[in-house]
Amino acid sequence: MSKANASQFDYSSPRPWHALVLGRAGMDLYPEPDDCKIQDALTFTSDIGGSGGNIAVAMAKAGARVGLISALSDDAVGKFVRRRLQQTGVDVSLTINTSGNERTSLALAEVRNTDCEVVMYRNDAADLKLQCTDPVKLAVTDSSNLVITGTSLIDPDSRRHTLEIMTHANKSGCQVWLDLDYRAWNWPSLEATRAVYNDAAALAQVLIGNDEEFAVLCDDLDAQINQCQRRGQVMVLKRGAKGASLYAGKARLNSGIYALDPLKPYGSGDAFLGNLLVHYMVSGDWLEAVDAGSAAAALVVSQRGCASAMPTPDQIKSLQQRQTMNPAAKWS
Repeated sequence: MSKANASQFDYSSPRPWHALVLGRAGMDLYPEPDDCKIQDALTFTSDIGGSGGNIAVAMAKAGARVGLISALSDDAVGKFVRRRLQQTGVDVSLTINTSGNERTSLALAEVRNTDCEVVMYRNDAADLKLQCTDPVKLAVTDSSNLVITGTSLIDPDSRRHTLEIMTHANKSGCQVWLDLDYRAWNWPSLEATRAVYNDAAALAQVLIGNDEEFAVLCDDLDAQINQCQRRGQVMVLKRGAKGASLYAGKARLNSGIYALDPLKPYGSGDAFLGNLLVHYMVSGDWLEAVDAGSAAAALVVSQRGCASAMPTPDQIKSLQQRQTMNPAAKWS
């Protein structure tokens, strides 16, 4: 039963790519020391940021062959992000350079678990210049999975290319995972967001989000669950400190968390998704995959940084051996 719906994810003959991630990658700056407010900082440390970049790094550290479909500005910040992605094992051959006034996203994020401020700079964001090119289509055909992050849908041109890539993945037997990644300030209205998100959701085999994000798709969570069941989709509901719920066919998995002291409130979702995908691909077992994703999420929020904090399989296994998920995961 823990392998519910595993037949729709056939990895018996893996393609050259385990996964491709479509979305933003940027630079994060963290004020020092820990617990310092941005306005009081004298020094900052740097890291890769952005949901797309973080998820790709999480999968690379988990041992996957993964590439990033995105765009970076051809300047020092873009070159920093490209180099750091390469150093972590993420292939960036599908990440283009922009040539206009676009800039790679920059975020300043405080390392504190309460009253934590994150300031993002995304004017003329370079990642929204991603394109559905022939090399991208070929790579998708050669990939087992495609992860889409919702911020790629906010711009009409980026949205058009993203939906075209998702459609091509469907035709190529590449499983599409849609991370809703909803940020209200990116959108003009709930109505506009709902229409776009539902178009994208119809092209996905797995939907991932929290309560607020799924409410964008549908006001009634039970109705959304039922719709996913009718479509044969897997739905993963992230509940923060309350764990996660996974709906696959008629089966439901409720999981808890690994109780580590959090240092910051961000990065857990990207760690969870990256490791959920890789461990499900390896095992075909949702229970095992959710457990690994939950362990990865706990490790990331307990450390400084995002991409650099993504754990290795040995670090995940060590935590699983030291602790039991609380409460224990179970099928119902």
